[in-house]
Amino acid sequence: MEKVDEHLHILSLLQKQNPVILDIGCNDGTDTKQFLKLCPHAQLYCFEPDPRASARFKKNMGPDLDKVSLFEIAISDRNGRVDFHPSNGEGDAKEWDLSGSIRRPKNHLTEYDWVRFDRPISVETRRLDDWCSEAGLSNIDLIWMDVQGAESDVIAGGIETLSNTRFIYTEYSDQELYEGQLSLRAILDLLPFFEVSTHYPRAVEGDVLLKNTRF
Repeated sequence: MEKVDEHLHILSLLQKQNPVILDIGCNDGTDTKQFLKLCPHAQLYCFEPDPRASARFKKNMGPDLDKVSLFEIAISDRNGRVDFHPSNGEGDAKEWDLSGSIRRPKNHLTEYDWVRFDRPISVETRRLDDWCSEAGLSNIDLIWMDVQGAESDVIAGGIETLSNTRFIYTEYSDQELYEGQLSLRAILDLLPFFEVSTHYPRAVEGDVLLKNTRF
């Protein structure tokens, strides 16, 4: 499936005019813009700790910026601050910031040897459960998660929220691209009330849509 088909497919499953969507690891807002285009009344809460990406997010959203909520923080298993490993590339990809993570790069260094990681920076981080409690969000329709190997951190800090979330879309890799990155099987073991709804295969990693069986 092409990327746009993933958005369309998921929105067709949500069957709501104003779904609550958390875009965790929103980068420059590409996915946010697509959801807003296809579902103008969606309630979008976006999280991005990389200051370069969040700056592009604000620029790319343009006049639509006031229709979404951007939080320049990481979502993890703790409240406070955490090291974030920003990425860069070589040559034409020197501005590559799509691989940054709160997890140290591991096999990513050889699988994608054109990507380099700069010195870690300190970023603010919040547990998903605490953030949702403060925001007054008790039911989530979709979590769109692109956290580059930190899936277990998000899950550990958000068990209560995830139990009240209908769908989770996430990247995964079985190659431990980042230290401690979980395989899809291990992610599912942490989420016993979720099952695979749809696979969106890619060359090395994959994308998957998980459905909460309690709904």
